[in-house]
Amino acid sequence: VMVWLRRTTHYLFIVVVAVNSTLLTINAGDYIFYTDWAWTSFVVFSISQTLMLAVGATYYLTFTGVPGTATYYGLIMTVYTWVAEGAWFALGYPYDFIVTPIWLPSAMLLDLAYWATKRNKHSLILFGGVLVGMSLPLFNMVNLITVADPLETAFKYPRPTLPPYMTPIEPQVGKFYNSPVALGAGAGAVLSVTFTALGCKLNTWTYRWMA
Repeated sequence: VMVWLRRTTHYLFIVVVAVNSTLLTINAGDYIFYTDWAWTSFVVFSISQTLMLAVGATYYLTFTGVPGTATYYGLIMTVYTWVAEGAWFALGYPYDFIVTPIWLPSAMLLDLAYWATKRNKHSLILFGGVLVGMSLPLFNMVNLITVADPLETAFKYPRPTLPPYMTPIEPQVGKFYNSPVALGAGAGAVLSVTFTALGCKLNTWTYRWMA
């Protein structure tokens, strides 16, 4: 019974984190709409996504102990987000404006760090954390480069959930305009180590709680 209970708890955690990742994405991922602060929002978005990926994937990875699990978790997040953002089509948004975060390459790097260091948790935290934090903003900048003209689209399809005072008025130069990727990657490289450590710790705490 205890084995069943422990496994159920783990998988419940995994589902909760993955679902929350998706919800966070749909909200934090709307940096496109904040036209006058797009770059600043992108940095915040990068850090929030790094948090959800690093914690969840590391938790799942250290639970199974099988390299490749982080990538699988990243795939779950991606599919959940695709399904959730399918609602955007119903609102009439063009396909090339829907932003789905690119998690998979960063998750693969996490797996690689775990596999290359022969499943060493400390190396996973240090190397895996830095790799995820640095890579995620880089890959997600692709979204910003390939997306339809944000200003034109934001005006054409104002988001119903945005209060009037948040509706884009005119493009302004945001505070972090110069290098959102560098800032996101720099902050991510530091913070992601903590996020990855938290994922490992959650695993330990769950085992102790269920023991």
